Amino acid sequence: MSIKLSFHGAAGCVTGSCMRLKTKNADVLIDCGLFQGPKTLKALNYEPFPFKASKLDAVLLTHAHVDHSGLLPKLMLAGFSGAIHATPGTRELCAVMLPDAGAIQEMEVETLNRRNERRGVPAVQPIYTAADGRDIMRQFSSVAYESWIDVAPGLRARWWNAGHILGSASIEIEVLDADEDKPVRLFFSGDVGPGGRDFSEDPQGPQGVDHLILESTYGGVERPPLTSEARRRALVEEVKAAHANGGPLLIPAFAVERTQELLADLISIMEEVEAPPGLIFLDSPLAIKATNVFLSEAYDASGRNPFSKLRESRLLRFTESANESREIERIKGWHVIIAASGMCDAGRIRHHLKRLLWRDETTLMLVGFQPVGTLGRLLLEGRTDVRIQGEPIRVRARVRMLDVYSGHADGPGLVRWALDRRPISGATYLVHGEQANISALRDRLLSAGFDDDRTIAAKLDETYTLQRAAAARASGGAEPRIDADAVSRLDWHNARAEFLSRLAAVADAAPDNAARKALFERLTLDIDSGQ
Repeated sequence: MSIKLSFHGAAGCVTGSCMRLKTKNADVLIDCGLFQGPKTLKALNYEPFPFKASKLDAVLLTHAHVDHSGLLPKLMLAGFSGAIHATPGTRELCAVMLPDAGAIQEMEVETLNRRNERRGVPAVQPIYTAADGRDIMRQFSSVAYESWIDVAPGLRARWWNAGHILGSASIEIEVLDADEDKPVRLFFSGDVGPGGRDFSEDPQGPQGVDHLILESTYGGVERPPLTSEARRRALVEEVKAAHANGGPLLIPAFAVERTQELLADLISIMEEVEAPPGLIFLDSPLAIKATNVFLSEAYDASGRNPFSKLRESRLLRFTESANESREIERIKGWHVIIAASGMCDAGRIRHHLKRLLWRDETTLMLVGFQPVGTLGRLLLEGRTDVRIQGEPIRVRARVRMLDVYSGHADGPGLVRWALDRRPISGATYLVHGEQANISALRDRLLSAGFDDDRTIAAKLDETYTLQRAAAARASGGAEPRIDADAVSRLDWHNARAEFLSRLAAVADAAPDNAARKALFERLTLDIDSGQ
């Protein structure tokens, strides 16, 4: 058997999408994304790839989100010189997202190195720079939906609209293998959209594949049917409640698609006075650039652009520079701030969280998936004390979740999409999800008639050998870079942050300084005895 499929990311976790397909004559990646979440998982971004980048023929990219594209510049620096095949929409978005990701790394490493120097810790280097993010764009090659292209010897592919974000795709691959009388067909879902949205098309795909690789982000979730009107009504109620709370509404938003959809709805409900009007600050250089891409590219077949109202609104303010961002602090009373990142782990949102989380008049509204270990997930779970850039912050703000803007299908939606791909002669691999959602989606698929032995939860760095109607785990593959159970749970960094917050609270509540001293003496003895 000469076809091997390896899962080097988004296996047992939601981020870091990266799959390698190797045949006798071809070696390609499907996606090459950043890991996000606990620091132990994010540390994989700095480690060498578990394959030789210089040996790869091509990368097939599903879409522009950084958990699918964010390590492409690193791949280039490691020696990859082949083509990156993607739709025009994905190419346009990557042209703004990848340089931005490099700039954020440069900025954060500079801040970290100042702290490290004071602590006597060696300096670190960014994974790549903004210039690297620009340079990688020379390797992009545009593809049209539903048109076959030859990618490498004996391997061709075509892209299907996934209905997730602008330019997003599921990728069908055919491998001509000497051991098979017909091509082996694989279908990689990428991120599957929910369908029925006014901002994007319904997800598409072929019927009859040999192996299906299926995302599981919301595999355990079942949402009620939601019309565009119901979505806006839900937003109206949240905006009214935030206004009544007396302070600003802070929205950590994913810069691409989620931000543009939110802006379109916010402007509509405010201009039609369904909700209290107020200034809306888009405080993210990346989101501003992405918005301009949507304004120029997001036209449907009838020539309509659902984001066109963003051009004329007097309520919307773009704050591109750092000085403009700081000026927002002077705004009093009711206003809305949308800032990246959506998981609260990077970008300008952290600055706003540090100055607003401790105020009880603030409303924080989360609008997207929050992986385990991210600050957004900790806030969603009700933490009353968090640490941001090493600084302890008390959480007094109202924390809300509005899950009506998701670009992902829910569990039943994923099952319906998978059923439309049948017959599936080989295996279905579940990726891009935390363990609970993967298990729930697997149960749903089995109930819908999928085979128990051929519905597989992929694990990080695991390799399978493929035939048209069979798959088997390969022996002698690469060792997993991280424990399989550790990819989607809180790590020791999270435990340390929680311990420090609890320690401070206990010390503050102690009756006097003598009790505080005794507390720390006991802890010191425990630490010393454990060494």
